[in-house]
Amino acid sequence: MSPDNELVTAFVNERPVRVPRGSAVLAAVRAHDPALAARVAAGEGYLTDGRGIRVTPDQPLPAGAIIRVVVPARRSREPDAQP
Repeated sequence: MSPDNELVTAFVNERPVRVPRGSAVLAAVRAHDPALAARVAAGEGYLTDGRGIRVTPDQPLPAGAIIRVVVPARRSREPDAQP
């Protein structure tokens, strides 16, 4: 196997995934859950590393990375809504 085709392991929401070396963070999320990756790509969620620091979806994924997907619970409020 050539280095360009080598797979690396990362962890997305505590689940191991294997993606080609040099993949973006979003590729690991897509390998874990395509629907969740689509939500992140649509701006409905964001990604953090194992320390809780935000990372961008296009950031290169290091081997052994810990990625967490955060999809905030949003409540839409009408301007006239009573508390």
